[in-house]
Amino acid sequence: MSMVRLLHMALLAPGLVMMAQDRSEAVGAVLDDWHLAAAQADEGRYFGHLREGAVFLGTDATERWTKAEFQVWAHPFFKRGKAWAFNATQRKIAFSPDGNTAWFDEALATPNMGPARGSGVLVKELGRWRITQYNLSVPIPNALMDQVKIQIEAHLQSAKPK
Repeated sequence: MSMVRLLHMALLAPGLVMMAQDRSEAVGAVLDDWHLAAAQADEGRYFGHLREGAVFLGTDATERWTKAEFQVWAHPFFKRGKAWAFNATQRKIAFSPDGNTAWFDEALATPNMGPARGSGVLVKELGRWRITQYNLSVPIPNALMDQVKIQIEAHLQSAKPK
């Protein structure tokens, strides 16, 4: 590799790192504000962070909602002035090569569910990061999986029409 090329790379590298940090901070700020909007029961702000056609996957196997469906389901929680409180305790963010799509996973502290996990995708449109998919889950320790599987199977059996 030529000395000029090495020098070029050395000069560009810090700028690329700064751009990645700026993007990560911007995506993190959207996710933090989204969670805060729920905690403050600010329905407009909360759903404003979701793209049209966004999908929210909840912890129950039946919970796959479009933005519109999720808003109908969640409206009573926001209306009563108390939705839910999720606080990200750890987050990893990655970007597509063009920098316009981000995917993430985050560990969440929640008062009602205990430790939880969120993951999803954001798309940058018109200079603004918006959530296009969010998947909320409750991580189950491997040591408990057999017990949980039995409980889920029993629940499914009891829910079947007779």
